[in-house]
Amino acid sequence: MYTAVRLPIAADHAAFAGHFPGNPIVPGAVLLDESLYSIAANYGVSVCDCSVASVKFLSVARPGESLQLEFELCDVQRVRFAIRVADRVVATGLLSVGAANGRPNAE
Repeated sequence: MYTAVRLPIAADHAAFAGHFPGNPIVPGAVLLDESLYSIAANYGVSVCDCSVASVKFLSVARPGESLQLEFELCDVQRVRFAIRVADRVVATGLLSVGAANGRPNAE
């Protein structure tokens, strides 16, 4: 079963000032940070117990675009995720979740 949530990245986020002036995009680090926090909260684990196993950035996200995070538990400690803007995939990846706390709460 997969979960979908909105990733609320403000159109005036400070990262846009330097990434890139005149042609701003959402930095990959911001996408991953927001995704990690959302996924960790969903499974009731600390972000300190999460790590990025792999990620592919497939297209850019621009300020103000509506981002959606979709994720699902693959096995006892891995979560597959995708970040989308409408039908366009921005990034996909795999996280290790809750390694220090055992199995994430998959309710």
